[in-house]
Amino acid sequence: MDRRNFLKASTLTAGATLLPEVFAQVPMAQGQNLRMLPMNRGWRFSPKVVEGDIRREFDDTGFTRIVIPHTNKVLPWHSFDDKEYEFISTYRRHFKLPRTQRGQRVFVDFEGAMTASTVWINGQKLGEYKGGYTPFSFELTEHVDWAGDNVLAVHVDSTERNDIPPFGYEIDYLTFGGIYREVNLRIVPALYIENMVARAVDPLTDHPTLEVECFFDSSVAIDPHRYSWRVELRDGDKVVAKENAALEVASPQAHVGSQTIVLKKLGSIQLWELNHPKLYSVHVQLMDRDTLSDRDSRRIGFREAHFTPAGFSLNGKIVKLRGLDRHQTFPFVGQAMPARVQRRDAQILRNNLKCNIVRTSHYPQSRHFLDACDELGLLVLEEITGWQHIGDEAWKDIAVDNVRRMIRRDWNHPSIILWGVRINESKDDHDFYVRTNALAHSLDKTRQTGGIRSNLASELLEDVYTNNDFGFPLHAPVNPLYLNTEFVGHTFPTRSTDNSDRLREHTLRHARIHDQIASDPQFSGGLGWCAFDYNTHANFGSGDRICYHGVSDIFREPKPAAGFYKSQCDPDEEIVLEPAFHWARNDENTGFTTAVVCSNCDHLKFFLDSGDGFKPLTEADPDREQFPHLRYAPFSVPFGKGSIRDWGDLRIDGYIKGEKVISKSYSGRGVDRRFVAVADDQELLGDGADTTRIVLRVTDEFDRIRPIANDPIVFELNGPGQIIGDNPFALTGGTGAIWIRTTEQAGTIVVRAKHPRLGTQQIEIKVTAAAPENV
Repeated sequence: MDRRNFLKASTLTAGATLLPEVFAQVPMAQGQNLRMLPMNRGWRFSPKVVEGDIRREFDDTGFTRIVIPHTNKVLPWHSFDDKEYEFISTYRRHFKLPRTQRGQRVFVDFEGAMTASTVWINGQKLGEYKGGYTPFSFELTEHVDWAGDNVLAVHVDSTERNDIPPFGYEIDYLTFGGIYREVNLRIVPALYIENMVARAVDPLTDHPTLEVECFFDSSVAIDPHRYSWRVELRDGDKVVAKENAALEVASPQAHVGSQTIVLKKLGSIQLWELNHPKLYSVHVQLMDRDTLSDRDSRRIGFREAHFTPAGFSLNGKIVKLRGLDRHQTFPFVGQAMPARVQRRDAQILRNNLKCNIVRTSHYPQSRHFLDACDELGLLVLEEITGWQHIGDEAWKDIAVDNVRRMIRRDWNHPSIILWGVRINESKDDHDFYVRTNALAHSLDKTRQTGGIRSNLASELLEDVYTNNDFGFPLHAPVNPLYLNTEFVGHTFPTRSTDNSDRLREHTLRHARIHDQIASDPQFSGGLGWCAFDYNTHANFGSGDRICYHGVSDIFREPKPAAGFYKSQCDPDEEIVLEPAFHWARNDENTGFTTAVVCSNCDHLKFFLDSGDGFKPLTEADPDREQFPHLRYAPFSVPFGKGSIRDWGDLRIDGYIKGEKVISKSYSGRGVDRRFVAVADDQELLGDGADTTRIVLRVTDEFDRIRPIANDPIVFELNGPGQIIGDNPFALTGGTGAIWIRTTEQAGTIVVRAKHPRLGTQQIEIKVTAAAPENV
């Protein structure tokens, strides 16, 4: 297919925005006042292909009206048959084009649909895109009706096709189905800005510069004497630097190309740091003489990041990487969650779990998640789609194309520090991985490459030896640039409802690995498997379509092991005290003899109240014998077998330099006292897609989770919203969650959550009106 009819979804690069206030002083070309038009509302969906449903005149009033992101099948959170979502479905979208735009080029951009998408416009087939995790586009220009109704039809094949990565053998996760990421209509002139990338040069010096490479595409011969570039670097509304340049083309018949404009004299640039992730924006105008023809913008950060024999260096300082791997799937709707929910995962990883890096296992993930990583200072290892299996040459060609699409979409994200260009845990394939590695380096000379393997004898074609090692102790690094990318996980799956000794051991296994990583600078860091429990196939996991490998459960609620990651932050950021046990539960085979507590305090005191007030029990310092290399070692506190004869309430006080800085109490009564329901957000947008989580918890009198509580919670919802989840919803491990998604109206959503014994919680969420879609 001609390249101009099958583009790379280039304008979906993170941070791409239409800013009507930018360059307002420059007149626009006639009709050129639109560029990206969201088209996520007003779709019609059928879970099966119907004869004639690709035709413009087909009557689709019997199809279900839906909003994108959309899952083709709502499922239970566990214990379902994954074949239920493996079918071919139809999506249809009617739209009218703004007549003022007549003469422009028109594209449709899909950010993600699972897994193969065949697209028609007004009955004309445009082609099939094979792949579920990378963006794709089709040009509609020759087939649209500027005077009447247009119909976009998409057949989405959500089966596990052997010709498309990651499929071909078996994979340890579910892909689900549907158009699960956003869709946009793009209207641009004949010559338009196809993509752009900004590269900081010498950012650590007193004279940094910025190279802005602008890619263009044209459907007609280009007269270079007519066109020029205007490029600005902005800090908010302030123009930091700007530069103009004439458009350069190899020849008038060169319909595609790129040109680099260098911005100098940037002044005092603030670096993108973990604790201060400063962001700028780059704005590009394509001028037709004195008239603005096209424009685009990207968000960027100035930083220097690379792996060295001394460890990972960010802006000239060695940073020990500590993080977790993430699947982007959620209960009930799989991957079909909107921006707010995707961003929330980044907030949990950075703010709650205190990670400084995340790996997008095992595929490129939502741009909204990556945007949040940029904003929060969360580093990213992003990798291509796949799991162990390598297919035939056509399959490999798709994987190579995935490298291209991933990098061209995401190369402006300052949070991304490493491209993963191998199929996770696959065998060596020299020719294939020469291609992926060379392509990554040709597209992005500023970042190193890695390839996730689980074999220390694997051929190294990438820059960094990234390796999954589930043993303990870890194998010694086999390369000066070495990053451990998975550990613990499937070797010790743990539920929130497991007994105290398993919860403790799960926590200690993560701590032991990070202690070893801290002992040797050649370990750049480590990413534990994994952040959140996730859905999987029947021959993986625990028999209910769940891999309980996370330090948090599938609802993003923490297990005790999450407390270890949280405890590794500086006390100036947050004082942390997280026991790796549930106090009122004493179901260990030998009795409760050792308390493990994860904390960044330097001393702990324990008190027991057996009915006559809190009395000193014991005190402890961090366990430096077991964890000599961790900055904040867990506390291993021996209580002694049978030393607690009269069980009661426990209080732990944390001290730093002799001053008490935190105190937490835990009930020994074993009684469910409170029911709590809390929404992540109190205000949503009434666009039919915006969504927030409602976390449900049963606690003791000190607000600590009661891990045996499994009560059914009944919901009543009034207002412009709908429940994503079970109703009633049965708690698991004393907690759980549902999500609330808006409809397309403004108002107030009122959710009443009723516990059978502990009363009712009421949550109110304000829904503001969404701007109408213009197509």
